[in-house]
Amino acid sequence: MATAATASATAATRFTRLAGAGLRRSRLPTAVRFHRRVLTTTALLRTAELRPKEQGLPETLDYRVFLVDGGGRKVSPWHDVPLRAGDGAFHFVVEIPKESSAKMEVATDESFTPIKQDTKKGNLRYYPYNINWNYGLFPQTWEDPTFANADVEGALGDNDPVDVVEIGERRANIGDVLKVKPLAALAMIDEGELDWKIVAISLDDPKASLVNDVDDVEKHFPGTLTAIRDWFRDYKIPDGKPANRFGLGNKPTSKEYALKVIQETNESWEKLVKRNIPAGELSLA
Repeated sequence: MATAATASATAATRFTRLAGAGLRRSRLPTAVRFHRRVLTTTALLRTAELRPKEQGLPETLDYRVFLVDGGGRKVSPWHDVPLRAGDGAFHFVVEIPKESSAKMEVATDESFTPIKQDTKKGNLRYYPYNINWNYGLFPQTWEDPTFANADVEGALGDNDPVDVVEIGERRANIGDVLKVKPLAALAMIDEGELDWKIVAISLDDPKASLVNDVDDVEKHFPGTLTAIRDWFRDYKIPDGKPANRFGLGNKPTSKEYALKVIQETNESWEKLVKRNIPAGELSLA
């Protein structure tokens, strides 16, 4: 039986062989071969069959939401779900449904990286008010804490997957895997760390065909980009912390720039799972 390190390295090698180099990664298929200790070596991950599976009770320290495949086997929402969904779309994993306040996030230091509620000093964490959009991550991305971004004040990455703010009308569920298209990016700086927020919309939203870039968001979702920026700028203030800041002129970027961020952080993730960069306490299993 393969060790976790061998499995991760094999997964990274197969990812590279499938994805190719440079821009050819855009043709990555939605079914990706990968190794896991609990799966056969030829298992295929089919994103349409993925479903969330709860463990423990919500709003408790033991609560976890795992992703399982069609056979009921656990997979990692961070490492195993393919980033690209074909035709320029990307897979988005929901951590926090819109109009909720529990601070749910992928446990990057636990095996299979389930979604759990964040804690501080042993207490469950909540936002001071509901988040108004579906919020989560792009799988197979990583904001490298050793990389200083010259575009954004030399800020270092926050050691997490890239965050996504999905602006569609439907309220998703924790652990849902949606196909989205990116529209813009906000370069949030949180206590000196770069924490990208990619603004996207689900492909099944009624307005999805109308929005294809940052200007379309303002046209069809007026005020939304400002509301997103202000929400993330101010949410720590009620706890007595300073407001977050934003780079790049305090403005959302174009879709083209957002795609650049996704590409770069996907490349950083590849280096991580190949162990070209020390993983520290991060789980690659």
